[in-house]
Amino acid sequence: MMDKKEKIVHASIEVFREKGIEKTKISDIVKLAGIAQGTFYLYFPSKLSVMPAIAEVMVEKMITFVQEEVDDAASFKTKLTQVVDAIFAYTNEYREVLALIYAGLASSDHIRQWESVYEPFYSWISDFLQEAKEATMIRSSLNVERSSKLFIGLVESAAEQVYLYDHTNEEDAKMQKAEVLDFLYHALGLQK
Repeated sequence: MMDKKEKIVHASIEVFREKGIEKTKISDIVKLAGIAQGTFYLYFPSKLSVMPAIAEVMVEKMITFVQEEVDDAASFKTKLTQVVDAIFAYTNEYREVLALIYAGLASSDHIRQWESVYEPFYSWISDFLQEAKEATMIRSSLNVERSSKLFIGLVESAAEQVYLYDHTNEEDAKMQKAEVLDFLYHALGLQK
């Protein structure tokens, strides 16, 4: 059972997708959420202030999506491929919502909250890299905290380029993934 804040966030996603950010009114959101307009303002001061909460929901979904795709028993190289594949698949599946979040955050001062929204994903990738570092699968000089941000930035940017901007075919997506993996192998100093 969703609480009122969750109802607002999920209704916002739907209404923003349907009408776009500009044309959406708070009354549209509360109508779909089935709550009073005053209740909206208990949680959010404006429609754009919902964006960080939407981003949090999407980052949580992405972490779950990635974790479900990664086989813990596989080699690091296989897991690395699975992480990249999962981020690409997730970006493709949720491209409209992701484009919406970027537009909404960019048009407000909520962009500053991005780092804290992404912290759980940075942490998961840091742990993933730390495990490989301890197993001497990647270079020992790697700073896992900084590299986790670079890792996510690279993979997401490459996936967004394919699915959000270029609208290319699956063959192009495969080639883009191969380039990303090749880049990561070299950057991480992956032992073959």
